[in-house]
Amino acid sequence: MAEEEKPLLTSSLGAEPDEENAYDSDDKVSVYISDDEHDPAAVEALSRPFSWRKLWRFTGPGFLMCIAFLDPGNLEGDLQAGAIAGYSLLWLLMWATAMGLLIQLLSARLGVATGRHLAELCREEYPVWARVLLWIMAEVALIGADIQEVIGSAIAIKILSGGTIPLWGGVLITALDCFIFLFLENYGVRKLEALFGVLIATIAISFAVMFGETEPSGKELLIGLLVPKLSSKTIRQAVGVVGCIIMPHNVFLHSALVQSRKINTRKKSHVQEAVKYYSIESTLALLVSFIINICVTTVFAKGFYGSKGASTIGLENAGQFLQEKYGSRLFPILYIWGIGLLASGQSSTITGTYAGQFIMGGFLNLRLKKWMRSLITRSFAIVPTIIVALLFDTEGPAMDILNESLNVLQSVQIPFALIPLIALVSKEQVMGTFKIGPITKVVSWVVTVFLIIINGYLLLDFFTGEVRGLLLGSALSVALAVYVAFVIYLVLRDSPLYTRLGTLWKSS
Repeated sequence: MAEEEKPLLTSSLGAEPDEENAYDSDDKVSVYISDDEHDPAAVEALSRPFSWRKLWRFTGPGFLMCIAFLDPGNLEGDLQAGAIAGYSLLWLLMWATAMGLLIQLLSARLGVATGRHLAELCREEYPVWARVLLWIMAEVALIGADIQEVIGSAIAIKILSGGTIPLWGGVLITALDCFIFLFLENYGVRKLEALFGVLIATIAISFAVMFGETEPSGKELLIGLLVPKLSSKTIRQAVGVVGCIIMPHNVFLHSALVQSRKINTRKKSHVQEAVKYYSIESTLALLVSFIINICVTTVFAKGFYGSKGASTIGLENAGQFLQEKYGSRLFPILYIWGIGLLASGQSSTITGTYAGQFIMGGFLNLRLKKWMRSLITRSFAIVPTIIVALLFDTEGPAMDILNESLNVLQSVQIPFALIPLIALVSKEQVMGTFKIGPITKVVSWVVTVFLIIINGYLLLDFFTGEVRGLLLGSALSVALAVYVAFVIYLVLRDSPLYTRLGTLWKSS
């Protein structure tokens, strides 16, 4: 008789997940033939080293997650890197994607092993004041990302309509995707995942066609991937490539998406298998996103590197630059760009709505209907985005400054997603036997510190160039001091020194 597996978690986190804050049990996808450990078919299925059928059943969450690597903000970073730095930053794009993969694997591991997502765990692990601040930071990051994504969709609609639909009109049309999302959710998780599969395929085909039309140099592409190069003239683009890869809301989202499969978190073998297949699926998904990002970067490297207008290319005028450079050849490249951008914007806005549900429900422990949470989270982004669209419905530096400001807004939120994630996946009280090992922990902290430094550079560069006036500078200095203090608190909270000081404080 097989030995009964003991619960993995020793704390209260070992309880069954709150279905109202994650997925309804009826919505979860079954990945096991049987949950009976004495069923010969179930035992045989678990003993297989690999199964394509099982991988297919786990496929979905990773591809929803990879949308954040293909959103309009990333596409803009890609095209600017290609136009200004040529092929020279492809190696950095590859390693940035690898770092992003590590973070997302930790997020998936957390969700699988605990049966809870990151926002819920932050609510339970941190004191009230800290989790309120973490929630505010997560919401601010999500709003910033959502504005970029909705604006990206609106730009695509403007391109595809020949300019007849203004930017604000495109924003209103994009807002309707919330209802598409709600409609598809009623038909199950797999239907929603199928929609994203179609959207990712659309993005891939669009930019693959552009790649084929422009014929970038294969030799330069390989050199760019394998030979690290970085000059003082391309530092800003390098920072942009790394900074836009990690999206704070995506870290929260992935830990929730993996709970769409029925996994008994009290069975070690089930959790091990789920972690394995989710790791494979996430790697494949980010490989697809990496190839798409390479296509965008090399297309603009081939067409505009070294040209006079390279530094002025942005998301809104990129299609026009492509049209003027390549014309219509076999396909009208302006509309191919518009279709790819529309698929990118639409898919990323839907995942943003999804992430908003989990962030709000997890941090605040809300018991709201799905449609109500979707409406609230969608409104958080749509209202400021319409204002932005009305103010910036023109091409030129204003839109570029706006995008730069939104990138900075998201960059400063990076520590408030990554630090809690690493702290939680390192704790045995939370993860049980699935806490990460010392090597993974060290690598994760190195990556986190590197990302914080990179985004800190972006923040410093922006403020030194854009912030003027003593009063504003003083206010920002105070805000920076509070910000740094909170980051230090998050880092040291689970250290032996902090625990010792807390014990001394209570005893006194």
